Amino acid sequence: MATVVELGYLGIEAADVAAWRRFAVDLLGLQAAAERTDGTLALRLDDRAHRLLITPGPADDMVFAGYDCGSEANLETLTARLRDAGLAVEAASDETARARGVRRLLATRDPAGNRVELYIDLARAAQPFASQHVPSGFVTANGGLGHLFLPAQDRQAMMDFYTLLGFRLSDYIRQEVAPGVVVDAAFMHCNGRHHSLAFAVFPFPKKLQHVMLEVNDRIDVGCAHDRLLAAKAPLAMTLGMHPNDLMFSFYAVTPSGFALEFGAGGRVIPSDAPWQVTTYDRLSLWGHKPPAQVAAALS
Repeated sequence: MATVVELGYLGIEAADVAAWRRFAVDLLGLQAAAERTDGTLALRLDDRAHRLLITPGPADDMVFAGYDCGSEANLETLTARLRDAGLAVEAASDETARARGVRRLLATRDPAGNRVELYIDLARAAQPFASQHVPSGFVTANGGLGHLFLPAQDRQAMMDFYTLLGFRLSDYIRQEVAPGVVVDAAFMHCNGRHHSLAFAVFPFPKKLQHVMLEVNDRIDVGCAHDRLLAAKAPLAMTLGMHPNDLMFSFYAVTPSGFALEFGAGGRVIPSDAPWQVTTYDRLSLWGHKPPAQVAAALS
């Protein structure tokens, strides 16, 4: 069955692009690409021209996500599948395709209204990726950018939509996080990365709850954690580990107000063996505490 091959890039509209540069480059170790005349900050994680595009604007939120279709044939098949399901799919302008650095680009909307871009051939950078803060490098090969956690009013509708793009269910987590407040999340994959997308029904003021970036070495996670602490940058959750993808990570608050998970050691779903969908009863095996909770426990 035709499928997207990875979550390839993410677009964020930010009120303070300079703050994003300090956060992403100086604290987390991403690499800024060449400056653009429109003020967009293009951020690199690997040999691609960019993986994150931070554009100036008031939204402080995700404005698009790009999914690599792998081939012209896959792009055509996926587009036809969406249209057969009654969904509008429009070809992007040549100008938009150039701005994204892709050869061909089509766009649609998921049930939550998020702009979903389907593309082929994301450009490669002229220079190798290098980061003094992340010497181990970021994990993108065969897995893409990372993952997105998207709030949804109708989780099943989101799962049905992304199934049309070839996503498959990884597992569920259901936990009562406060009396009467239950987080019931579904996780989906399109390649070996345990999940590229997760959905849950919960109130959140933005389209994106968090984006995850993965590095190759846990030492780089710890060092990034220390840099954020030294800079007094706000953390959303302390170091911890999830039970389903086994990611060792922490969560930082981005300049746009949603979170960025920074981790290492994520689980890989084997392509040559059956996968058992499991429902877990807690979001974290250990850690991932709100900093205020930790501070109160130590006072």
